[in-house]
Amino acid sequence: MPLDTSIKTVLVIGSGPIVIGQACEFDYSGTQACRVLRAEGIRVVLVNSNPATIMTDPEFADATYIEPITPEIIEQIIALEKPDAVLATLGGQTALNAAIGLHERGTLAKYGVKLIGADVKAIERGENRELFRTIVEKVGGESAKSIICHTMNEIIAAVQNLNYPVVVRPSFTMGGLGSGIAFNEEELRQIAGAGLRHSPTSEVLLEESILGWKEYELEVMRDRKDNVVIVCSIENLDPMGVHTGDSITVAPAMTLTDVEYQKLRNLSIDIIREVGVDTGGCNIQFAVNPLNGRIIVIEMNPRVSRSSALASKATGFPIAKIATKLAIGYTLDEIKNDITQVTPASFEPTLDYVVVKVPRFAFEKFADADPRLTTTMKSVGEAMAIGRSFSETLMKALRSLERSEAIFSWPEIDVQERERLLVSMQIPTEYRLQQVQKALWAGATIEQVFSATKIDPWYLRQIELINEQAKILAEPGELTMDLLCDAKSQGFF
Repeated sequence: MPLDTSIKTVLVIGSGPIVIGQACEFDYSGTQACRVLRAEGIRVVLVNSNPATIMTDPEFADATYIEPITPEIIEQIIALEKPDAVLATLGGQTALNAAIGLHERGTLAKYGVKLIGADVKAIERGENRELFRTIVEKVGGESAKSIICHTMNEIIAAVQNLNYPVVVRPSFTMGGLGSGIAFNEEELRQIAGAGLRHSPTSEVLLEESILGWKEYELEVMRDRKDNVVIVCSIENLDPMGVHTGDSITVAPAMTLTDVEYQKLRNLSIDIIREVGVDTGGCNIQFAVNPLNGRIIVIEMNPRVSRSSALASKATGFPIAKIATKLAIGYTLDEIKNDITQVTPASFEPTLDYVVVKVPRFAFEKFADADPRLTTTMKSVGEAMAIGRSFSETLMKALRSLERSEAIFSWPEIDVQERERLLVSMQIPTEYRLQQVQKALWAGATIEQVFSATKIDPWYLRQIELINEQAKILAEPGELTMDLLCDAKSQGFF
């Protein structure tokens, strides 16, 4: 399907301020969108409230407005610039919410402007918790037991059916803003009260706790011809209960059987078709019970996300760029792979290497911040590494954080300290992985550490292999070429 020639001018809604939960990844995505549109001869009008972003540099748009990203301001820009279309799926949740606001105000209809990338109904089906649950059920998937609430009285009544602990998820928010896990009524009132305030629709979803389950994420793209590709599978090293932005993540997924992966793949394809995202990408998150393989669909983002930026770098598949091309009329089979310049984008990338992302925190700058990691995102950045094995890539990523305390170390640890580590690692924090490594070094078993953290035993075994290599390196003797190669393959520098 060729370029839509009716689109002469596109208004791109930017990423807004760089804050925790909405960081530079969306500046990257928006910048790619502007470049693609201008390369196709389309006039670009950009609105963004943050002048420090790359996308607001003069060369990326024909007209740039440094204004608040609100429906009222954007309507004034639309009246002045008269764009043919609005692209809002590359500016994160800020842009998506602004587009919904434009639709509800009647601005898009009033000025004859179409929303490209994902229509309003598709956004609502993906973002509205109750609608999405219905879709998951329709395609044969399963959601966690949950109840939609709009007031605190409804929330208190609903928890009687779900029991504690209960997960609170507000609608139409980003970075887990306003979400959390409540273990009692006091925590429930605090977390759910914040969720009601942060949700633009004053709507929260209470759902059964699936703490300790394994978490996966699939990046999916679809075009108007119904071509669908799974760009990348991503696995969280931390189990459910830690926001994916705060978890160490691994691509491709390491601990899925092929049967399990195919189930997630088929569910993802059915969901993106049913939601109706027909010109772009989305990410869909799953929880898998490690005891019986039960699969729960957590949520989807009908837009480019932080994980999309990670998947793009991990695979060489430029999701933001391709999503923009799909939005203006192209199909996946018409777009060539950037690397090969021959393979069409309708072919799924295959990884013969491992990518690890490690989040970076700055709790020292926020004296009153709670250092415990929950479903609300708290990381301020991340480091990504590529290698031939998980252990090699993990060690490279930890060094890339440029924090001495993040790197593994092998001190003398007594039994009492080992027991303290096993207790402290039960609560997810910035340095939980370092606690795991030291406990294993001190003689804790994989079973003990798994019981405390619910981190998959496969990952714990990889960390144990790193410790074994460290022990060999510490022994007196000559550093042979074989020993050096073994150490390098485990990530030692």
